[in-house]
Amino acid sequence: MAILYFSDVLNKVGLDPRKVKLIRHALTDKGFRDCYDKNMILEYTRLQKRGFSKDYDYWCVFISGKGTLAKLFACYKAGDSVPDCPNAVPEGFPHPEWFQGKGSYFNLEHTDLLKDYENRLIIDWGNSTRMWHQKGTTEKPIVSIQADEKKVFSGFEDLILTYDELKEIILNPTVYEAWHTALSSVNAIYLIVDRESGKQYIGSAYGKDGLLGRWSCYVSSLHGHNKRMKELICAYPERYHHFQFSILQILPKTVTDDEVIRTESLYKKKLLTIPFGMNDN
Repeated sequence: MAILYFSDVLNKVGLDPRKVKLIRHALTDKGFRDCYDKNMILEYTRLQKRGFSKDYDYWCVFISGKGTLAKLFACYKAGDSVPDCPNAVPEGFPHPEWFQGKGSYFNLEHTDLLKDYENRLIIDWGNSTRMWHQKGTTEKPIVSIQADEKKVFSGFEDLILTYDELKEIILNPTVYEAWHTALSSVNAIYLIVDRESGKQYIGSAYGKDGLLGRWSCYVSSLHGHNKRMKELICAYPERYHHFQFSILQILPKTVTDDEVIRTESLYKKKLLTIPFGMNDN
């Protein structure tokens, strides 16, 4: 017997289930699948019959899963609508013939109220899957809440981060506890690439907080106190947003600082980052 329902979540975030419409899109439906494959789920959802949103302020949209399961895609605040005339067809929409002026094209504004659960929360829609839109008061058992993949440490070899992603990780130690534990446990040779120019910078991390401590310096200073990177950001103040961080080699905490520096120098020679990159020594 379920002890937690989707209506409980709605109440928790301040939404009245009576004012929420639940929508389940089925991937087995060819028309929806065409829109899904073109990343036009919102545009598909906006196209409905006249009066579809009467008495409802919010729409919670789900995507079908295995059997009767459905995963939360997004929550929207429903606004006014216009007739679904041919001139309302969004660019690239795979089925322009659906716009015949007989229905409505609703204005939907994404709300962050359920953002933390998007693509994570799974409900059991129940046996009445043909009833693809239902009232928010209809009890839908919560089957699972999947882990947020970006907050699960993915391993050193596959790690590639933008500056903005790195900043989020560094500034949220509670949410990204696994990341902080992993990054602080190793020394490393790392690579920073300016995605705008392709120039590379080789750096090393060692000491008490390992890679976490060194990369934290880039978040606070933007340039890590590196001469050429500092000059670049001085000339182009927003350039740090184009920096990409990755790891070339993990080194155990037992190696000496001199060994780390020698390994760093070897990578600089291999990748020629002093004559052609952003290393100045």
